[in-house]
Amino acid sequence: MNQDYIKPDNWSIIEEGFDLDQVKSSESLFSIGNGAMGQRANFEEQYTGGTFQGSYIAGIYYPDKTKVGWWKNGYPEYFAKVLNAPNWIGIDIEINGENLDLARCTEVNNFRRELHMKEGIYFRSFEATLQNGTQIAVNVRRFLSLDLDEVGVINYEITPLNKDTKIKLKPYVDAGVHNEDANWEEKFWEPLEVQNSGNEAFVTARTFKTHFTATTFMQNNILLNAESLNLSPSNVESTKEKVQFTYEIEVANGQKATIQKLGGYTVSMNHENTQVAAQNVIAKAVSLGYDQLVNNQIEAWAKIWEMSDITIDGDVKAQQGIRFNIFHLNQTYLGKDSRLNIGPKGFTGEKYGGSTYWDTEAYCIPFYMATKDQQVARNLLAYRYNQLDKAIENAGKLGFTNGAALYPMVTMNGEECHNEWEITFEEIHRNGAIAFAIFNYYRFTGDYSYIPEKGLEVLIGIARFWHQRATFSTYRNQYVILGVTGPNEYENNINNNFYTNYLAKWCIDYTVEQINRVEKEYSSDFNRIMSKVNLDAVEIGHWKKVADHMYFPFSEEHDVYLQQDGFLDKELVKVHDLDKSQRPINQKWSWDRILRSPYIKQADTLQGFYFFEDHFSIEQLEKHFDFYEPFTVHESSLSPCVHSIQAAKLGRMEQAYTFYLRTSRLDLDDYNKEVEEGLHITSMAGTWMSIVEGFGGMRIKNDALHFEPRIPKDWKGYSFKINFRNQILKVSVHQNETNFTLEGENPIAVFVNGKEFLVEPNSLVTV
Repeated sequence: MNQDYIKPDNWSIIEEGFDLDQVKSSESLFSIGNGAMGQRANFEEQYTGGTFQGSYIAGIYYPDKTKVGWWKNGYPEYFAKVLNAPNWIGIDIEINGENLDLARCTEVNNFRRELHMKEGIYFRSFEATLQNGTQIAVNVRRFLSLDLDEVGVINYEITPLNKDTKIKLKPYVDAGVHNEDANWEEKFWEPLEVQNSGNEAFVTARTFKTHFTATTFMQNNILLNAESLNLSPSNVESTKEKVQFTYEIEVANGQKATIQKLGGYTVSMNHENTQVAAQNVIAKAVSLGYDQLVNNQIEAWAKIWEMSDITIDGDVKAQQGIRFNIFHLNQTYLGKDSRLNIGPKGFTGEKYGGSTYWDTEAYCIPFYMATKDQQVARNLLAYRYNQLDKAIENAGKLGFTNGAALYPMVTMNGEECHNEWEITFEEIHRNGAIAFAIFNYYRFTGDYSYIPEKGLEVLIGIARFWHQRATFSTYRNQYVILGVTGPNEYENNINNNFYTNYLAKWCIDYTVEQINRVEKEYSSDFNRIMSKVNLDAVEIGHWKKVADHMYFPFSEEHDVYLQQDGFLDKELVKVHDLDKSQRPINQKWSWDRILRSPYIKQADTLQGFYFFEDHFSIEQLEKHFDFYEPFTVHESSLSPCVHSIQAAKLGRMEQAYTFYLRTSRLDLDDYNKEVEEGLHITSMAGTWMSIVEGFGGMRIKNDALHFEPRIPKDWKGYSFKINFRNQILKVSVHQNETNFTLEGENPIAVFVNGKEFLVEPNSLVTV
């Protein structure tokens, strides 16, 4: 049974009623972020029930020593942790001498949370009866500013309901935090300095090993019935890692006491002196004032939604799902800083460590290309170019030479920091996704300049890797790739994974094509690159030999490419014949049993058919889909979106819709029973693709937009926008027609089911 306590709503995530067992799940679902920092939806006041405290700062990490029983050559020495950052949201509250704690109140009524996605603001309200008999109503509003992205704002209101009340408000900042997932229980932050002045306080701390410095700050304003009291703290308590103020206020029954708390982080990635920077950003926020900060937040989110919204008419759960996904993608990464990337949990949890997986290139770049300007996607590509030397170093640790590059499975700074050998050493398909993203960026934007400037060096490093990683099999008289794990991590250390072999061949062919083009059209770049990487025609000839003679396992009997050499040796029991009590198998079965089973965690062979759709016929796609999908358990968040797109392509809209709901509501409905650990941010981009590429059928062919629009039977319509080469095309699909409008200077041609239509600026084209 999936969870279903989130109320359906077009624009909000809503929870009603207080349930101790849902607190951790809701902390994930109601998380907020602004690209520079983020936090789980922990309560501001003290809470002694089960909770997973989490605040995170983009780009700040810690190299936690890898925990393994024995060492192997080439093994990553550490597992990079997304660091739980010092806590600035905390406000202890005393009501007539008793701590407010929802786990200990005698009664909690009308508890409600709402994450208002349109405005990027999180609300919480409740009425509580404390053990001392005092009844209060609480209203909280919290947001992380998109404009001043080092600042968060809390407006916390308390109204006594049955008696005059003495309230103590005790806001604090605290660097004494720990990570849920620390391998060795160690502390990651070293406190350096604690300071306070008036209503402002600062805790400066530095990470051990990586030496990032962060000043965590707060500034408080106390109001009674919406009038500022200009109160100073009556008490200041300070330790080497925490500072806490106390404000005392007498509140008559029915009056409203409010604390407005500004908080946030200034970090050494951006400032020489983080404390001076904190004072400056507080001054800026205070001069704007609370109401203006709220208005600016609403306007900033309106601009984001203007471009990235997808509307669905006639299906509230589907609408809520897609907006939830788009909202979190924008909270996690806004493309302003090429040092940052999109972590698989974003700012919602610590699982998976690392900030960058192949998910960025395979799933996220299409979303950011189409809903932002191309500079954002270019920043994501530049991120990998800037880490090319580290990728060459990573390959060197495994024995590769001559500038071969192996990009890390998981990274913070370009170094590999994933600590499961069967993934670290064997899930080498990630190299192919990085090359594919370069191809995909050019295909979509038409901006070739990236390749001679930066991309070609990355492609050459990757091609060298594939050339060296392939082995010539005299038995087959072809090149094979041994000992790999494909995207389907339920098969480890297998030979000739179809997807990996296909990518290797494609990467080499594509790189050779680009070398030839750059030589013809960008000779000075060509000469610079060739002398830098020391590449000649003889070496390229060796690469081509590998690509031209690559082996792909194939079954004549089933007329399909095999996922890997031994796939047909398995006992091929389909998922629908598996007892439901055995699911999810990753939580019920031993790893040994999973590896021997035919069950597929996520699209593997079909991932190749997704990337290279135009290399295969629709009949081949259908045959492979029908063969593999019945064995797929979709226990990776990255699986349903690819299947949704392919089911739509095959005209199987019932199935496509089921997969779409699964990807869009994966976290809202907690399909995999793990949402309390954080959300699946990178797969959310796959949800966007399910609508745009799946139902909308959008493809780029020969520099033009093509659509094959389809619509689930229960929807009245849906719409999305695409920023295609700096012109914004709006596509609205209804049951019997598709409309196009264009914001831009010049007309563009679009193809609908193969037929060409010209869309003029500011006019409507109906197909």
